[in-house]
Amino acid sequence: MNPSDENNLVTALNRHNIELTAEKTARLDQYCQLLWDWNSKINLTRHTDFEKFVARDLVDSLAFARFLTPGEAVLDVGTGGGVPGVVLAILRDDLKISLCESVGKKARTVADIVEKLGLSIPVLHARAEDILVDQRFDTLVIRAVARLKKLLEWFKPHWTSFDRLLILKGPSWIDERGEARHFGLMHGLALRKLDSYPLPGTESESVLLQISPMKAT
Repeated sequence: MNPSDENNLVTALNRHNIELTAEKTARLDQYCQLLWDWNSKINLTRHTDFEKFVARDLVDSLAFARFLTPGEAVLDVGTGGGVPGVVLAILRDDLKISLCESVGKKARTVADIVEKLGLSIPVLHARAEDILVDQRFDTLVIRAVARLKKLLEWFKPHWTSFDRLLILKGPSWIDERGEARHFGLMHGLALRKLDSYPLPGTESESVLLQISPMKAT
């Protein structure tokens, strides 16, 4: 990485006032190179320069990271090219990250990326619902996977296998919440808006939601 080059990770981090250690920056740079190399063969991401990676993928991953506690067992649902799971594993080595991806070629690709990064995190080629039959996690992190209605339908039978969902959404989240309520899928569940921040290049915002069972009173 050459700090004088306008299109490098250090410059993009500086533009967004994000401070990371040199080791984490180098790891993220390596991740981007591996991801973009694979992206020329299989469609994994539209964020193929450092500015888009930082403004969208890294900022989103940092939002998740702020609400995860040390030692948490975290499942990245539908990891795709590894956001947020791989990025979280680089940022937070105190978390127990697992990745799941139901599309075989994407699962194999992200497994190759994880191996080349030297990360000891499992990549599970399966649907999250199937994994939850015999594994337990503290938190499921979800980004750009499905509408709230669909997510809550998928995970309704599996609440004994995890404590909460952390879901990143755009401005449609209010409509999606209404739809989920209409179909009775929010019964017994509490939804909390944890964070929101501008979506770069738009007048919209990203919203981080937590959904968990209501506590008995």
